[in-house]
Amino acid sequence: MRNFLAHRYFRELLSLRLPVGDFVICGSGPLYARGWIDDPTDLDIVARGEAWRIVAGRGPVEPAPYSAARRVSLFDGDLDVFDDWFPQIGTVDELIAGADLFGGLRFMTLDVVATTKLMMGRERDRDHLAVLRAHGHAVP
Repeated sequence: MRNFLAHRYFRELLSLRLPVGDFVICGSGPLYARGWIDDPTDLDIVARGEAWRIVAGRGPVEPAPYSAARRVSLFDGDLDVFDDWFPQIGTVDELIAGADLFGGLRFMTLDVVATTKLMMGRERDRDHLAVLRAHGHAVP
């Protein structure tokens, strides 16, 4: 299995030196970390507390495209860091507390990934839902 931490996006994330208890990797990141997809296209991260303060100091804070959250885009769009996710899925604290751990980093659970991808419904989301199903994950 490849070392997902060697990917440029993860190296960029780690270069920020964010407190690992204050963020969770979401979107396609959990699939990439498991080796189920070849390219995450970017990393979506939800941050709180000190992690959010660090990120907000590194770039402009703008409205997120799909929710009421705020976003900071870093490294030419490689990383999109949000201060919230989709409130109907859970609070930031709940998403971080319930996260899966890989390589010392927190990743959203596959249930949350599936719910998010069902809500978004883009072509890549449908592709990722098929990947989840192929790996035995129940998708509603």
